[in-house]
Amino acid sequence: MQSIDSGFTVLAVFAVLGYLLGSVPFAVVTSRLMGLADPRTYGSGNPGATNVLRTGNKKAAILTLLGDAAKGWLAVWLANRFSGQADVIAITALAVFLGHLFPIFLGFKGGKGVATALGVLLAVEPMLGIATLLSWLIIAFFFRMSSLAAIASALFAPFYYFILSGVLWPLSAQILTSLTLISLTLIWRHRANIGRILNGTEPKIGKKSGQ
Repeated sequence: MQSIDSGFTVLAVFAVLGYLLGSVPFAVVTSRLMGLADPRTYGSGNPGATNVLRTGNKKAAILTLLGDAAKGWLAVWLANRFSGQADVIAITALAVFLGHLFPIFLGFKGGKGVATALGVLLAVEPMLGIATLLSWLIIAFFFRMSSLAAIASALFAPFYYFILSGVLWPLSAQILTSLTLISLTLIWRHRANIGRILNGTEPKIGKKSGQ
């Protein structure tokens, strides 16, 4: 019983830590520090790097991207470093991602989680993150739509994890489940983008607010 209680405590601690790290709104923090408008007041209203880029300030967008990815990476790295248990890593990965989507510091209205999901993937398996990032870059380059690249990459990530398990890393059912849930949730968060992609009104990468 004591072992069960201890295991649950570890899970709970890392779940809360992951959620709180995920809740840090780097888009808002970066915009305020650089004297820019709150990203929730223009464009898509999404507190994320792509929307910050619509201001035309590439530095702010890059800093937002790095911050959002770093929190995803850090949460999972800490779970792996101090626990090393697949279930703890899986729960932490999902918690930090959900923290970005539903941050306590922004009234539970957050971003779509693309950069944070990338950070999670890089911490779970660096090669998995790199493969998914390359997929995003290729699709974004040819189609010039961040949302389309994100949706496609979200589909690829758990697929990459599964087919390359046993070759580049061991398969963990808990981590695969977590990555699949993150993927499906990320796609769900892009449901409005999917509609705009289908009717040809989705904004292109680099398009400023108001254009």
